[in-house]
Amino acid sequence: MRALIISVDLGSPDYLSHAEEFVLLAKGAGAVVVGTLTARRQRPDAAYFIGSGKVQEGVLLAQETEAEVILFDQPLSPAQQRNLERQFNLRVVDRVALILDIFALRAKSHEGKLQVELAQLQHLSTRLTRMWSHLERQRGGIGMRGPGESQLEMDRRMIGAKVRLLRERLDRAQRQRTTQRRSRVRGGTLSVSLVGYTNAGKSTLFNAMTRAGAYAADQLFATLDTTTRRLWVEGAGQITLSDTVGFIRDLPTTLIAAFRATLEEATQADLLLHVVDAASPQRDEQIAEVNKVLVDIGAADIPCIYVYNKTDLAGLESRVERDEHGTICRVFLSAQKRTGLDGLRDAISQFALTSENNAISHENIQPE
Repeated sequence: MRALIISVDLGSPDYLSHAEEFVLLAKGAGAVVVGTLTARRQRPDAAYFIGSGKVQEGVLLAQETEAEVILFDQPLSPAQQRNLERQFNLRVVDRVALILDIFALRAKSHEGKLQVELAQLQHLSTRLTRMWSHLERQRGGIGMRGPGESQLEMDRRMIGAKVRLLRERLDRAQRQRTTQRRSRVRGGTLSVSLVGYTNAGKSTLFNAMTRAGAYAADQLFATLDTTTRRLWVEGAGQITLSDTVGFIRDLPTTLIAAFRATLEEATQADLLLHVVDAASPQRDEQIAEVNKVLVDIGAADIPCIYVYNKTDLAGLESRVERDEHGTICRVFLSAQKRTGLDGLRDAISQFALTSENNAISHENIQPE
């Protein structure tokens, strides 16, 4: 689909990286970018987010490039989106909706699809403009319309019912996941989760460590569904390694809420491996964004080892770095080239040994 991107510079120092990331998101959703309109503002306009002059400039550019959709790189309010669509006479998709669309495209498992559908319904329920009448046909309209009930009220009621149904299904899936997790805990198995910014190479590292066939590609949100495998690590014994969904700046809150069951693999882990794209110029900002999400989901206090991936692209050597206590805190490796993996195994083994010694120490403490 031919897309015109509207990029808004609000004075942020990392605006360029934000704009480049949005282009990657657009291409990841299957868009063919035919033009970009850049607007600079100190604060968003209440009606259009951008000024009315820029809107008219965008309308002309959309006509010249024969754009079929407008992609807006900022979250829009329902009123702003509606006003822009009236001016362009085209569908306007903001950053939140675009990320949701990519998630819908990439979700493969039953649980993943439920999570994405829930997030989409929660987002779109604030933008109801008689666009949900097809739900009536799917579920049958007879007996669903109350006396004097408007189309909009009926649409809201149907969406509310659908949201409740999805939450019930996700609750069942979460209970099953919790049962599986408890069985691993009873077995004394160390639980390790990979977290990190999208496209940092988590799935590639997961495959390199476990020899699994998880899907990995050079694109944003290549995988959404959590995958867990058992593997043997010398010195740590049998562990479970989980590959979780990648994070991104300004991750929609509806997605964080919908994917909470999946993200709980990270919140319940004994150890987090924070995978960082060592070749990215924005790696420090990406680390900060991931840490922000870890705080949101309640995983900020879990022990973490930073894994700097793609050292082959960054021109770095594979190595480990230790803190003042001699504990490995950073590992530099290339999952693609499979170099430096021994350093990561040593880090996991050292953590397992330290945890075991701490547990024995606590058991030996006698109450006075």
